[in-house]
Amino acid sequence: MEGSKTSSSTMQVSFVCQRCSQPLKLDTSFKILDRVTIQELTAPLLATAQVKPGETQEEEANPGEEPFLETRQDGVSRRFIPPASPSRPTFELSAPVEDQHGLPLGERMMSTESANSFTLIGEASDGGTMENLSRRLKVTGDLFDIMSGQTDVDHPLCEECTDTLLDQLDTQLNVTENECQNYKRCLEILEQMNEDDSEQLQMELKELALEEERLIQELEEVEKNRKMVAENLEKVQAEAERLDQEEAQYQREYSEFKRQQLELDDELKSVENQMRYAQMQLDKLKKTNVFNATFHIWHSGQFGTINNFRLGRLPSVPVEWNEINAAWGQTVLLLHALANKMGLKFQRYRLVPYGNHSYLESLTDKSKDGCGERQD
Repeated sequence: MEGSKTSSSTMQVSFVCQRCSQPLKLDTSFKILDRVTIQELTAPLLATAQVKPGETQEEEANPGEEPFLETRQDGVSRRFIPPASPSRPTFELSAPVEDQHGLPLGERMMSTESANSFTLIGEASDGGTMENLSRRLKVTGDLFDIMSGQTDVDHPLCEECTDTLLDQLDTQLNVTENECQNYKRCLEILEQMNEDDSEQLQMELKELALEEERLIQELEEVEKNRKMVAENLEKVQAEAERLDQEEAQYQREYSEFKRQQLELDDELKSVENQMRYAQMQLDKLKKTNVFNATFHIWHSGQFGTINNFRLGRLPSVPVEWNEINAAWGQTVLLLHALANKMGLKFQRYRLVPYGNHSYLESLTDKSKDGCGERQD
């Protein structure tokens, strides 16, 4: 509810729609409520309804139809909803609803002494007028609260929201009516089944029961076989796991042996390369003449040379005696090496290689020893 101050300094209270929050102007019928109307609005849902004479005759004409019982012991919650009627039906009400203070709700609504009541305060010439206005507003608010509490829809509602709600309820009603018609057709089909069909169904039921027992036995056998297969599978899985572990161990050992083999192959190839290189060096050394490599004998013009030293001189080519002495020293060294290589022994002279001072030593006459060096 919302309040607004008018020009006459009187507090005016208005209600708003609970869906679109638009302000509402209440119908004048809310101002005129008798006790019977209040009891009808505050009464709980119906327990039973008064039956008209025509309806009693229809029920007697259809003795096969099962009467409606709200307390049927089948675990289903039921509630009787009377059919729509143009005129207001007369209902048999259950005990009146009481509030928390023990008073009937209708009497509480007509009283302004409730703890939840309110009184409008304003500038009015007559105090009774304000009291009546507060009472009417309190009754109207309680009516909306009761309507909201007994349904899933909050009240009040504006005309547009009410039309929308009615459309939704009409849709639900159509769906419910269609379902009801389907249920009626199914019921008619079931009622039209004769005893032969029932006997045939009983025979089929027995056959199905026997088939069920046979299938249960087969299922038990299959379950036993499944258990045996499961046990065998566990054994096979354990064996497979053991074989996998052995395979992994063999694979690790194989990898280790393969690594060692590769290392040994590398060492073997390295040794073979070293042997090949040593053999090549040996062959090269075997083919190499030490004397040719050490003493290079050649010629230079008119002079013979040994290790590029000339062995003589001419009047036209004066070669230094140091070079000639070095050449003959190399010659003495070569002759001495060849004699030692071949195992020759000189009887009269002995070669003494001494570089530029090489000489021949007489073995028989010491006075004939000669020096190999000559100087100008």
